[in-house]
Amino acid sequence: MPELLCPVCGQILTQGEKTYLCAGGHSFDRAKSGYVNLLISHQSGTQHGDDKGMVRARRAFLQRGYYEPLQKALCKAALRYTDDQCVDLVDAGCGECYYTAAIEQALLDAGKESSIVGVDISKDALRFGDKRGKNLRLAVASVYHIPVQPDSCDIVLNVFAPFAGEEYLRVLKPGGILLHVSPDEEHLWELKQAVYEMPYRNDAALPQQEGLTIIAEEKICCTLHLSCHDDIVNLFHMTPYAHKTSIGDIARLDALEQLDVAAEFVLRIYQK
Repeated sequence: MPELLCPVCGQILTQGEKTYLCAGGHSFDRAKSGYVNLLISHQSGTQHGDDKGMVRARRAFLQRGYYEPLQKALCKAALRYTDDQCVDLVDAGCGECYYTAAIEQALLDAGKESSIVGVDISKDALRFGDKRGKNLRLAVASVYHIPVQPDSCDIVLNVFAPFAGEEYLRVLKPGGILLHVSPDEEHLWELKQAVYEMPYRNDAALPQQEGLTIIAEEKICCTLHLSCHDDIVNLFHMTPYAHKTSIGDIARLDALEQLDVAAEFVLRIYQK
């Protein structure tokens, strides 16, 4: 079971009704929405990770079921690569737990118990995570400093988040699995063509980490029929494009009322 660790001294945190407490006397309050903030930062008040607008756009878009093919592929992979009756999983960059909670339910439906920790650097994202899965333990933390013990996880889930290979290697058990998802080269290409004068393709380079071996790769492709302006805008604003787009390009986005766009993902399975 991946226990949460104190970010100050590294000892195991014990969960109480309202706080997490370690043997060293360090205490961390649980937010009303269930998460605990284990991100040590000297920049008090600084926005970390996805902001409220980006989180709300993604939540609204995902609730429409557009990325359900990817969600189902991840659930299938989690079941395929776990034999034990109890699965220990960390979602590194869990966001609002759209994929995390689905995997938790898939494991339960297959008769497997699970112990799942979700970490994300965005408090705004984690405020929604507890609503998706009541048994998830959620912490504000960096994927480069995951607050769990070494060799404690059967699965690390990493969807559209930074590839912190050394850290994933550290927390995985021997034989453990990393499920890594990234956009393929032409993911959302039609959206880029509609908005930008000179669109560019995604960098689909293979992430590598010594000690992690790729054992499988799968491409998940589907066409999204976006029939209303809100869905198009939400898709755009849940991506990094929203933060680096000119006023002129935003005007082209605002003019779109419907769009067919290809969603292309690469799911890579690594083993320790």
